[in-house]
Amino acid sequence: MAGYPTPLLLLGLGLCCPGIWGQRYTMTARFHGSNITHLQVGQRLELECVSSKEDSGIFWVRQDKDGTLHFIVFISSLSRATFEGNEKTSTRFEARKHSRFYRLVVKSFTLQDEGNYFCLMNSNQVLYFSLGQPAFFPVTTTAAPTTQCGITEKDPCLKTLDAETTTEKELNFLCDIFIWVPLAGACLLLLIALSVTIMLCQQTRRRRCRCKRSANGKPNVKPSIPGQHV
Repeated sequence: MAGYPTPLLLLGLGLCCPGIWGQRYTMTARFHGSNITHLQVGQRLELECVSSKEDSGIFWVRQDKDGTLHFIVFISSLSRATFEGNEKTSTRFEARKHSRFYRLVVKSFTLQDEGNYFCLMNSNQVLYFSLGQPAFFPVTTTAAPTTQCGITEKDPCLKTLDAETTTEKELNFLCDIFIWVPLAGACLLLLIALSVTIMLCQQTRRRRCRCKRSANGKPNVKPSIPGQHV
C-alpha cells in the first residue's frame, strides 16, 4: 500500500522485535456503546479505537479463528479512509475519525466478520497496538435428540420393556407352570381311571349275564330220574 507500511509487516515487526514496543502512547479497541451483549446476524456493529495521540492515523486489522490477519482499513488523522486494494470506500465497512476516536463500522455482521479486532499505530518508527476486541456470535449448544416412542407396532421402543415388568412377567409365567401342569396331570389320571372303571364294569356285567336259556325261554333244567316202583 503506497504511502505507508503494510499493517501485517508492522505487526510482524512488533511480534518479532519486542524492542519496538512503545510505552508512551496507549490504544484501546472496544465496541462503541455498552449495550452490546450478544451479536446477531446482519447486525450493524461499530467499534472504536481510542488513542492518546491525536495526530497519527491508525490501522484496523482482524484476526480470524485460524489466527490469520486481515487488513481492513487505514484511517488518517484527517479522517480519510483507505480500504483493502487502495479503495476509498467498501461495501462491508465504514471508517471515520472523531477527535481521538477512530471508528470502524461493520455494516452487516456475518460469520466471515468474526474474529479479534486490533487497531495499530506507527509513530516515529515505533509500533503501538491495542489488545484484541473479540467479536463472535454466541456459542449455541444443541441438545441431544430424544427418542420418542410411537403408538405403531413397528416402533422399536415398544419392544423395550422395563426391568421390573419383565421380572414380574417371568414370575407369573413360573406360577402358571406350577399350578396348571399338576392340575392337567391330575385331570388326565382321573380320566384314565374313569375309563378303566367303565371297562371293568362292562366286563363284569357280561359275565353275570352268561346263562343258557331253553327254546321256550326258560332255562334248561336237568331231568330228574323217576324212582322205581316195587
